[in-house]
Amino acid sequence: MLEALAAYYPQIKDVHVGAVTASGVLFLARGIGVQAGARWAMLKPVRITSYVIDTILLIAAGLLTAILQQYPFVDGWLTAKVLWLLVYIGLGTFALKRGRTPRTRRTCFVAALAVYAFIVSIAIAHDPRGVLSWWGA
Repeated sequence: MLEALAAYYPQIKDVHVGAVTASGVLFLARGIGVQAGARWAMLKPVRITSYVIDTILLIAAGLLTAILQQYPFVDGWLTAKVLWLLVYIGLGTFALKRGRTPRTRRTCFVAALAVYAFIVSIAIAHDPRGVLSWWGA
């Protein structure tokens, strides 16, 4: 079964990358909307869209993990991605909803975007140091 699935690796990777992009763009848009006081950013259809995109992203990630036989908590770069993903999710909840003050929401939003970018750099580099590995750090 894994061999048959491996034949679809390029398509699954494209779905994963597309979902990562869509998730990031939607988070950026929602974060800007929350900062501007726009009600649409927290409406149920927008939240559900975010959940659907993130579910697709995670399913594709799971399939890629199985195909490549590289696993979080075994392979360092995937471990880093998962751990930073948890940080990103936490910051995102404070940026969009749980932050009690506008300053807290703004700070968490900027920090979440920075973590998102770092996670992407880890994925590109296949290195837990992400972008830092590009300069030999």
